[in-house]
Amino acid sequence: MSGEFEHLVAEFERFQAGIRNADDRFAGLGTMRQQLTELRASAVSPDGGVTVVTGPGGAVLDVEFTEGALAKGPRALSAALLATLREAVGEAARRQAVIVEENMGDDLGLVDQVLETQAVAFGTTVEELRSKLPVEAEAPQDFSEQRVLRPADPPPAPPPAGPSAGDRFLRNLFDEED
Repeated sequence: MSGEFEHLVAEFERFQAGIRNADDRFAGLGTMRQQLTELRASAVSPDGGVTVVTGPGGAVLDVEFTEGALAKGPRALSAALLATLREAVGEAARRQAVIVEENMGDDLGLVDQVLETQAVAFGTTVEELRSKLPVEAEAPQDFSEQRVLRPADPPPAPPPAGPSAGDRFLRNLFDEED
């Protein structure tokens, strides 16, 4: 019976470790939410005539034009606006991915997925986009080897075949022949 008890204790400890891991992992959700709410990204056209500021989800928060940009005419202004808007929205998406990955771990490779998608959409390379990522102040926590509500170790071997000491005890307790 001692082996079964140790097995149950070990299972319970693995369960508690999973709960602690989940608590630790999700404790920073408030911080992440705040970071996402405060997110701002901006882009300026190559000639400096158009500036676009975006927020979470690529929401456009501000657009500014210089007199020089307005003087170039509607087609040039439209092209500069669209290019600058695309850059600002892309920057916001990259920053969001970094914030989520820093707080939740990189189990999904979110930043890499965003970079790969944008590279195709913008006709550039992943390396070019990666160079635009914000410099990390500190290394993000690595949750890649941790599990949430799943044991980190392989499941224990099943108990030996045949009735256990607990089964024998219960059978003896309720055996009507005694």
